Amino acid sequence: MLGRLLKKDKTVVLNAPLKGQFLALGEVKDAAFSQGMLGEGLAIVPEEGLVVAPCPGRVTTLPETGHAVGLTHTSGAEILIHVGIDTVRLAGQGFEPLVRPGDTVAAGQALLRFDRAAIQAAGYDLTTPVVVCNSDQLGNVEIVPHDSLDHNDVIIRISQ
Repeated sequence: MLGRLLKKDKTVVLNAPLKGQFLALGEVKDAAFSQGMLGEGLAIVPEEGLVVAPCPGRVTTLPETGHAVGLTHTSGAEILIHVGIDTVRLAGQGFEPLVRPGDTVAAGQALLRFDRAAIQAAGYDLTTPVVVCNSDQLGNVEIVPHDSLDHNDVIIRISQ
């Protein structure tokens, strides 16, 4: 099924969902992410506590803890933004979801807020993986490295 979800000559572009520092996925201190078990992608060390939609799509995953959000682009690309490492253990403390599962969102729309200081004070790493969960079904997933990221920066291009 490789490459079958995208229409011919269709490129999907994902923008940075957070402002911060780019980090290669292999450098994330969580084996599920660093070894690519959850898909291809990158990580961002956030400089502020706001996650925005990297593309238009539908909110498909939003745990009650608010520490992660999953979107599905109209192409079928499934994107996961996981704020921090092991932050599910905070049981929602420091996270404020701004959308609900099933919501349709525009690129750049606010998805969730988080309290960077409180999460760090609790001893958690804020490194935020951004992965394309079904990257093995999409064709070419190109990671676009940057030093510093802003919301308008292209971080991933998916093409057939």
